[in-house]
Amino acid sequence: QVQLVESGGGLVQAGGSLRLSCTASGRTSSSVAMAWFRRAPGKEREFVAWIIWSLGRTQYSDSVKGRFTISRDTAKNTVYLHMNSLRPEDTAVYYCAGGSWYGSEEHRYAYWGQGTQVTVSS
Repeated sequence: QVQLVESGGGLVQAGGSLRLSCTASGRTSSSVAMAWFRRAPGKEREFVAWIIWSLGRTQYSDSVKGRFTISRDTAKNTVYLHMNSLRPEDTAVYYCAGGSWYGSEEHRYAYWGQGTQVTVSS
């Protein structure tokens, strides 16, 4: 079992930046990849970015490409989401996820954090 705890959410003005963190504990060796998803008010949860623990390979959704960066610190078992040039439409609850495979589909990830709120004001 893997436990994921997110932190770093908050309120920021449009154009600003935030960094989210997700720290994994437990059987972290069973988690090959980590990802960030988000759920905006009234919308379904959507993929944001993933990263492979060992290789550092990444992929992003088109909506955040060039503005967000996913990274990891393997020594700390922590994944980060650096969010720049934030827009009001980035307002959502952001979830960290971990799994034995990678991809943009939710079902690939067995472990989920509780979510952290990001609010971008215009």
